[in-house]
Amino acid sequence: MQPPEVACAVAAARTIASALGLSADDVIVLQNSNKLAVHLAPCGVLARIAPLDHQDLQFEVELAQRLAETQSPVAALESRVQPRIYERDGFAVTLWTYYEPVTPPDLSPAAYAGALSQLHGGMRKLRVASPHFTDRVAEAQQLVASRDLTPELLDADRQLLIDALRGLRRAIAERAAPEQLVHGEPHPGNVLMTNDGPLFVDFEACCRGPVEFDLAYVPEAVSARYPDADQELLRDFRGLVLAMVAAWRWDRADQFPNGQRAGRDLLRALRQGPPWPTLDMLMRASRGS
Repeated sequence: MQPPEVACAVAAARTIASALGLSADDVIVLQNSNKLAVHLAPCGVLARIAPLDHQDLQFEVELAQRLAETQSPVAALESRVQPRIYERDGFAVTLWTYYEPVTPPDLSPAAYAGALSQLHGGMRKLRVASPHFTDRVAEAQQLVASRDLTPELLDADRQLLIDALRGLRRAIAERAAPEQLVHGEPHPGNVLMTNDGPLFVDFEACCRGPVEFDLAYVPEAVSARYPDADQELLRDFRGLVLAMVAAWRWDRADQFPNGQRAGRDLLRALRQGPPWPTLDMLMRASRGS
């Protein structure tokens, strides 16, 4: 979100919290991308905020409740208020437990892999309507096919993404791997190290697909410790995820910080071909450049 929109979003969250009896004298922005995450203090609440016309938070709220019932490692909704979407001044707000940072904050690859495996186990118990991972691929394909939606994408780069998305999607489909509900984006930014152990957040991208789709988002040291992963399938998913994320970074509506710089790094990796680097490795290198 841009600064004026951030100020309005924060004001909406503070007003909602106050009306619910939650003191929010101080607000700290924790994450600002297409959505906003803020820490409300002293009430100790994390608020996730999205414009009403771009929000899909209801599925996330319902899924978090269902996963908590399976003892899955997920962040909890705020227990002092009704677990639902609150609306104010054009924004949708959901309220979650705020977890104080753990010192040291390091999450070992083994603990990360174990928590993700446990999450997948909980997800296998659920029967919920959800998109398929190929629906997300199709959205990326629509972006790169439209010069209006991705006007700054060069012709050669556009063709590179068109070919990568189509070819890798076909190669994955031909494997006919087992599928289940998966997180959709379990990268390090969506896992918290807490006193209760690692907990996953941000379930709006959940979909059905092979667990290797999720593993394409995590560091290589984590996927190497995940039990019984299909390494050849994971290789293809890594390339597919790089192409999908590259398409999102070139979307003219994207608000990811330094998005086009990340988009250029992703295109460079795709052009070099397999073996594909992990998304996490590329994003850390992009932030450090």
